[in-house]
Amino acid sequence: MLASCALLAGATGLFSACTPQQAAFASVDITGAEYAQRFELTDHNGQVRHLSDFAGKVVVMFFGYTQCPDVCPTSMTELAEVKRALGKDGDRLQGLFVTVDPQRDTPELLKAYMANFDPTFLALYATPEKLIELAKEYKIYFKRVDGKSPTSYTMDHSAGSYVYDTKGHLRLFTRYGMGAKSLTEDVRILLKQGA
Repeated sequence: MLASCALLAGATGLFSACTPQQAAFASVDITGAEYAQRFELTDHNGQVRHLSDFAGKVVVMFFGYTQCPDVCPTSMTELAEVKRALGKDGDRLQGLFVTVDPQRDTPELLKAYMANFDPTFLALYATPEKLIELAKEYKIYFKRVDGKSPTSYTMDHSAGSYVYDTKGHLRLFTRYGMGAKSLTEDVRILLKQGA
């Protein structure tokens, strides 16, 4: 009995040595999640986009709006820092900004907004009805908060980003405030896995 236990323990050690190490992400690993799998949205150039358009790239998708005073510009600035930090691999990162305020965020405004961060980043939009469906599919929250005038409202919204690997699989959720350095390392891991 003792010998068989030793043999079993040895075999277990052998198998664990052969099992690939799980990547240690700073972001929340949501690999295998069954939501946020696909989209059909129009970009700021008028082109209809799907997740499959970005095959071979790590995609970071953030929901926000152009008149956001803090969370949105901070998140997009950090994503631009990630792209720069990746060096030549920066071309394999695609930033996507989905507006939760299609009433004010026109294609022209979205294009100008993206230019503030990185010219390769794309802003995406949908009709208000389609945006509600998308929010359910992506498990994100947004709500209009009225201001002093009809046009001075703000938008409460979820503040994290979804990260897809180079094959278009949902892998990570990054929390707001995680920082560019941690996200850069996570993107490097995904790029290495997809190489």
